[in-house]
Amino acid sequence: MRLLLVEDDEQLARALQQALRQEGFAVDHLTSGKQALLAIETASADLAILDLGLPDMDGIEVLKRARQQKQRIPILVLTARDSTSDKITGLDLGADDYLAKPFEMDELLARIRVITRRLGTAAQATISIGSVCVDTRAHQVTLDGRVITLSRREYMLLRVLMENAGRIQSREQLEGKLYEWGDEVASNAVEVHVHHLRKKLPENFIKTIRGVGYTVNPV
Repeated sequence: MRLLLVEDDEQLARALQQALRQEGFAVDHLTSGKQALLAIETASADLAILDLGLPDMDGIEVLKRARQQKQRIPILVLTARDSTSDKITGLDLGADDYLAKPFEMDELLARIRVITRRLGTAAQATISIGSVCVDTRAHQVTLDGRVITLSRREYMLLRVLMENAGRIQSREQLEGKLYEWGDEVASNAVEVHVHHLRKKLPENFIKTIRGVGYTVNPV
């Protein structure tokens, strides 16, 4: 899953990027409202984490303009403004969630998981299909109850496929969820990750839809 982080506090942004990447997310970082609006309009992020206290534009205005442009990307608002009226304003303008600073990283991750479940077909943080189980809280994959070791991007790829079980994911869609701006992406990167994953998973667990992409069938 690819996140757009809009936060002008560089220290906080670095800490969030590190923590989110450890949880298997690709994270693109911006520091201004104008940059955020352009990225929301043109980029392929699955979810935006938006600070309201931006240097060039109030985050509420960013949220308002994004929704006026019919951009339906989920937006989780981060802010030091914790009054009830501020929360109501943000939610009424189209925010999907609202988290006041300071916050615990575990709470942010839990809220992201809730939004992730809305986007995909999985209803819980633990996704089980056949003998394969992905625990998105523990960042862990098991096969028949035994933990299997995956690289960061193998985990990200498997998670995307299982969260969207029954939906075909094209190579371009998967690249957009696995890689951040500036990453060098080989033309066969997704195919290589799928190849390595298949060695660790049951036969035919990941299915190739020739000329279209990849999918995992729900049980």
